Amino acid sequence: MGDYWCELAWLGGASAISAVLIREAGGLITDVQRGVPCSPDATRLSGLTLPGLANGHSHAFHRALRGRTQVGTGSFWTWREQMYALAATLQPDTYFELARAVYGEMALAGITVVGEFHYLHHDVNGTPYAHPNAMSEALVAAAREVGIRITLLDTCYLHGGFGQPPNEVQQRFSDGDGEAWASRVSSFHVDGRTARVGAALHSVRAVDPRSTGIVAEWAAQHDVPLHAHVSEQSAENQQCIDMYGMTPTLLLHEHGVLSERFTSVHATHLSGVDIGLYGANGCTICMCPTTERDLADGIGPARSLRQAGAELSLGTDSHAVIDLFEEARAVELNERLATNTRGHHDATSLLQAATVNGHRSLGWGQAGTLEVGKVADFVSVRLDTVRTAGASEGTALESAVFAASAADVHHLVVDGKVIVRDGAHRSIDVASELTRTIALVAGRP
Repeated sequence: MGDYWCELAWLGGASAISAVLIREAGGLITDVQRGVPCSPDATRLSGLTLPGLANGHSHAFHRALRGRTQVGTGSFWTWREQMYALAATLQPDTYFELARAVYGEMALAGITVVGEFHYLHHDVNGTPYAHPNAMSEALVAAAREVGIRITLLDTCYLHGGFGQPPNEVQQRFSDGDGEAWASRVSSFHVDGRTARVGAALHSVRAVDPRSTGIVAEWAAQHDVPLHAHVSEQSAENQQCIDMYGMTPTLLLHEHGVLSERFTSVHATHLSGVDIGLYGANGCTICMCPTTERDLADGIGPARSLRQAGAELSLGTDSHAVIDLFEEARAVELNERLATNTRGHHDATSLLQAATVNGHRSLGWGQAGTLEVGKVADFVSVRLDTVRTAGASEGTALESAVFAASAADVHHLVVDGKVIVRDGAHRSIDVASELTRTIALVAGRP
């Protein structure tokens, strides 16, 4: 039970509100008062307080590639070979240690929930572990130790390409068929308070149409989120058209995937029909701009998708950086470069993508806003650093979205518990843990 007094807070409107008191009990917000003085018993939160940030798309082990894939030329496909080499080194114990450090970095960046798009299911030769969900258990335990929420998006990954068997590394990703995937994931259970299980299709090249239908039906029966990589690469689009005579989006639609519970990750290379389908079905689009530019993927049609009726969320994907403020502003700034026009997405819509939309897409509809009855997850951002100094009540949202960085986060509360205080995690030396665990799994540079 605690009281938090916010110098400024975003309560969902077009601007920040000053002098807001948030009361919490049992992990829930019990009261929100505006324009009240700070009492001696309240924790004073300077700067701007926001709902916790939702990282809608993560591959935790990719963090070990940061700085190691920035040499020479290439494309997504050449980067993928380096990623596969790293994937072949991980076991449940080492993945737990790496993920704990990565989720610690997310906590320092103001992220209160992560959607972990997880497909490292089996041992390196494809043999199931004695506990079939050992790797999933490691990820959930890592998030629990850090103190953030997780939606474990258990990913079906069966093929090495359209009609191709998995290669040597991909064997550990594959359950063999859709029924075996459903059987394994059905045996994995979490507490529900800070961890949930969802479903994912790796991509149309990695999951055949029949198995796609099985995964979609499983997600519907269990009423859980369903995510998929879609049209990240134009080459994938063309291969899908050559194989099935339709785009990846249309193929997913034909097999019952598109709905309000579905999130299309990247959705970079879309047709007008694709965009219309996402809007008509109330889907979410998770954009990961720092990864999409790092891998030279392209710029997605964010404004057209919103105009069609789709929602936007944000993810850090390969963790080229872990900074939801950078992801948010990149959606707008990238579109400016593509169109030579400013002002497609304002600060409020980008904050919605980073908070309430992201939480909803991960199955946490009771989070993402600072309202009575919602979970007590919130983050405070300094407005007196060299990046944010000069912000006012009227410009606080714009300063946060278009100038702040993860380094400006100073306080994080999850489920009513203080996880980050004054810019430091309360139980983990995150930088030291990242250094140690990355050296363990990837070797020193």
